[in-house]
Amino acid sequence: MWIPFLTLFKKEVVRFLKLWMHTVVAPVLTGGLYLFVFGEALSKQIPVYEGVSYTAFIIPGLIMMTVLQNAFSNTASSFIQSKILGNLVFVLMPAIPGPAVAAAYIGASFVRAAIAGTGLYILCAYWAAPPVEEPFLLISFAFFGCMIMAALGLLTALWSEKYDQMGAVMNFVIMPLTFLSGVFYSVDSLPPVWQKVSHFNPFFYLVDGFRQGFFGRGDTDPWLSLIVVALTGVAVTAVAVILLSKGWKIRN
Repeated sequence: MWIPFLTLFKKEVVRFLKLWMHTVVAPVLTGGLYLFVFGEALSKQIPVYEGVSYTAFIIPGLIMMTVLQNAFSNTASSFIQSKILGNLVFVLMPAIPGPAVAAAYIGASFVRAAIAGTGLYILCAYWAAPPVEEPFLLISFAFFGCMIMAALGLLTALWSEKYDQMGAVMNFVIMPLTFLSGVFYSVDSLPPVWQKVSHFNPFFYLVDGFRQGFFGRGDTDPWLSLIVVALTGVAVTAVAVILLSKGWKIRN
């Protein structure tokens, strides 16, 4: 099981590294542009934590947004490309165990998300370098965020029959939820009704928990949020592994 896993994992890592301008550099530059535009335009307009600049405040949210989107994109785009082009058969023919296949795709997504997130932090440090007050929270929320999104990307690719369907999930579900998760503002600054609505957004807990890893304060109880995202990550990953093992929509 380990040899097929490592082979497929290496193949996936090499695949996205060959496209490094698109898979790594582009997300980092996009996050940097968000920081430059919003940090400069709104630095004196939106209230945040006492003693924390607005520029520093949005950096954790931008990093988490980049991590989530890259984790999703890596599994979704790679798997559906193999599915549509027909080369997925070379993964299915050797009868590699489903858990090993899922672990390889999800593991490669972890690597891509980590590289993109670290690159963005290094770029953002030119403007501000927020301190890390709770490293355990930071690493934990980043880990489970990657797990959730990589597994969701795998499920999306299993379900999708064409690129348009995958793109629809990314553009109409993932992107809006990440932008409305408190990346550019504190939820406490919203009117009460919108604060309640925000609490129905699962990405809000990932962004807020990750931000608390930097500043040690946020809008929710980080430990309760961590339990919720951990259980969600395990559940979503289990569903992806089961469906992939059964060959849902990929085996006749």
